[in-house]
Amino acid sequence: MKTKKRFGKWPRASFVLAFMLIVSACGSNNGGSNTGTNETGNTAAPAAVNETADPAANTNNGADDEQTDTPAANVELKVWDQPKPDDPNKPVWEEIVAGFEAANPNIKVTHELMPQGTNDREVFVTAMAGGNGPDAYQAAHFPIIGDWVGQGLALDLTPYWDSYADKDQFIPSSMQAGTIDGKVYGLPHDMYVTGLFWNKKMFKDAGLDPNKPPANWDELVSFGKKLTNPDKKQYGITLLGMEWADWWFEYYVWQAGGDLTHLQEDGTVKLAFTEEPSVTALQFYKDLKWKNKIVQNNVLQSYQDNMNDVYQGRAAMSNGASGGFGDYAGNGLDLNEIGFAPYPVGPSGKGPGQIGGAYWIINPKTSKEKQDAAWKYITYLNSKEVLEKYLQFQSDNGIFPNLLSVRSDVNPAQFAANVSQELVDGVNKAASDTHLEYFLKERLTPYVVKAVQKALTDEKSDPKALLQEAQDAAQKEVVDAYNASVKK
Repeated sequence: MKTKKRFGKWPRASFVLAFMLIVSACGSNNGGSNTGTNETGNTAAPAAVNETADPAANTNNGADDEQTDTPAANVELKVWDQPKPDDPNKPVWEEIVAGFEAANPNIKVTHELMPQGTNDREVFVTAMAGGNGPDAYQAAHFPIIGDWVGQGLALDLTPYWDSYADKDQFIPSSMQAGTIDGKVYGLPHDMYVTGLFWNKKMFKDAGLDPNKPPANWDELVSFGKKLTNPDKKQYGITLLGMEWADWWFEYYVWQAGGDLTHLQEDGTVKLAFTEEPSVTALQFYKDLKWKNKIVQNNVLQSYQDNMNDVYQGRAAMSNGASGGFGDYAGNGLDLNEIGFAPYPVGPSGKGPGQIGGAYWIINPKTSKEKQDAAWKYITYLNSKEVLEKYLQFQSDNGIFPNLLSVRSDVNPAQFAANVSQELVDGVNKAASDTHLEYFLKERLTPYVVKAVQKALTDEKSDPKALLQEAQDAAQKEVVDAYNASVKK
């Protein structure tokens, strides 16, 4: 293994990539191509690293040994996984897919660029509806795969999964969103977990124990007050109030013991905007701004402005993700001065972290031969050897890895220089208690965001009334039609 780069020498491209991954995973409009990295983070768990492993020499990955329906004749696949021209991982991606093609001459894969931007999901759904969709797609994000399964856009992979020799290597939380009614519809491509980030130096300067994050909401407020100094333009914790406001707000709802929607046994959705945990969370969120005054002045500022406040030592605490540490280092933070832990618990006594990521899915309307070939291709890309080849490339080229892996036998921390075990332990601890984003988030985001923004910008607003207004509109404009379609 080559000498690993120190954090101060990581190329700027690696930090741009890390930011793109965080944004693509967590906004209501996730997109962005990633090839072997992740959406906001990816990879964890102990393992021995095989430095000389050649993915091309191990293309079965357990699938062909037991799965009899493998393609015998020539098969052509269309796969949406082509990286963008400026993707720093493109060279290793090209090497890996070339290895697959050399070992599988009967499978010809046409790689197409994944849709980008704010309408990436709409592009995929439209293509599938028109019969022009790919045979395999690598960006079925955690919050929406259930919705896509309901629309018939993802093949039931259970017969393949049951015969997959590597199935026990995937960590349980990576399978959670893609397993619906006991059936497997997605093979995890990457994942991340969120938790509480804090600046240890700022804690020490405020007289706080730098190794002790706030354990609950009361401590979050008390610590936040000690960390807030208007004269230094320094504050306790960032809030997210821009058009992704529901992304961070939902964490507080979970901490209060609830969720924003309930998926019923019959597949219909019940809104929970006005249930006590949601109201309690919005009141607390509002109080952080108006009563406790421990957040940024501009609560509607961009996500990047929030991150700039973290990088430049203005924000002492923030939401963090397991794929963002390289960006912290690239912007001048010493990773030995960074803490990462599960969120402070709320009234529920819990503080689950959000897991997110993307699944590989296979087109249910394509031929059986193509489905078999697609399964062989995606299991190849998710093999231990391929994932470690990506990590080695990233290590050699100064690209900081996500510290959480979909596979328990792949440990990205072994490919990152100067990463403390404490930081890795914090990621793994956050991943031990996780929560999926609320169901139908893709369609309901604007309604929740409107309520959150009003609470943060109007001191006299009533959180319960705001959430009632949002729920009434969402019920009429989204949920009634969705539930009616489910019952057909």
